[in-house]
Amino acid sequence: MSTGFPADSVGLVQPRRIPIAQPLTLDCGRVLPQHELMVETYGTLNAAHSNAVLICHALSGDHHAAGFHDAQDRKPGWWDSCIGPGKPIDTNRFFVVSLNNLGGCQGSTGPSTVNPETGRPYGPDFPLLTVRDWVRSQALLADALGIGRWAAVVGGSLGGMQVMQWTIDQPERVAHALVIAAAPKLSAQNIAFNEIARQAILSDPDFHGGRFYDHGVVPTHGLKLARMLGHITYLSDEAMRAKFGRLQRVNQFSFNFDVEFEVESYLRYQGQSFVERFDANTYLLMTKALDYFDPAREHGDDLAAAFRRAQARFLVIAFSSDWRFSPQRSREIVRALVRAGRDVSYALIESTLGHDDFLMPIPQYQRVLRDYLDRVAREAGT
Repeated sequence: MSTGFPADSVGLVQPRRIPIAQPLTLDCGRVLPQHELMVETYGTLNAAHSNAVLICHALSGDHHAAGFHDAQDRKPGWWDSCIGPGKPIDTNRFFVVSLNNLGGCQGSTGPSTVNPETGRPYGPDFPLLTVRDWVRSQALLADALGIGRWAAVVGGSLGGMQVMQWTIDQPERVAHALVIAAAPKLSAQNIAFNEIARQAILSDPDFHGGRFYDHGVVPTHGLKLARMLGHITYLSDEAMRAKFGRLQRVNQFSFNFDVEFEVESYLRYQGQSFVERFDANTYLLMTKALDYFDPAREHGDDLAAAFRRAQARFLVIAFSSDWRFSPQRSREIVRALVRAGRDVSYALIESTLGHDDFLMPIPQYQRVLRDYLDRVAREAGT
């Protein structure tokens, strides 16, 4: 590792694009003849190939979960607090795999990549995906990496949904499943939030039916509004009150629609910074995958029946201040696992930030992860 980084950092990391040559049949009925996945790995795969851990990202996540791409980077990967030497996901013991999902916009095949049949970006021609499609793609990645069984599959939010789908669709390939700040399906309220976000993008004149690449523009206004709305749902009322309250930039009303309150400035900044790194078509695709996720649907709406195929042991974690995927939703998962006769542990973390707490280095949270993953590492022989 290069000097200048913390001792518990994985340091400089080099992403790599892995080609998947096998055709992938999708739930929508279409077939991708081949695709590519952008991947980062941390740690070393042991001789038995028994210490591999898969990280599944949330809606706006990607492959860059830990470390730095450049010595000048201001921030490390999005889950650097948990991944590294001596951290809960200990890279001295585990071989950690983090990818940008199919349909993403950070190097994996997706709407912004070139369609080999047309020579132009896929745009709206890229197929809509499901969480099950992602698991199929990730399983092909595991094959390419020589990993027959994951010591653990770990994910928060939409990542947690992927973890659950892994245990149902690929039961023999998952030893442990860590489901964090997730839900067994979206509520009507959550689907409504996603629909408002989609309409903000779809109604932007610069969207051009998803072919904005051909026009040299970005649907900035719509994508910015979508992110602003989403960001509100990731924070608790307590966190927003503590951070912003009713603070104004100047101590008097301006009687116009410019930024006056600090929370307005914050949301506009979050929206604009998101536009600079994310693709609008990918955002639409990701929200639809969230809406479609419902593993109980094919089992008479009985989640326990869906989980009866699972062979993994589970850790389910919820956060007290999370109202988007509340602890009640995690307990639904736990109850279904108990009814299915699966081995499950549950932890409720006292928190204040909201849904985004799954990304934070909360001491109680990290202790729970560390203790559970220590057991996983010992079972893997590391």
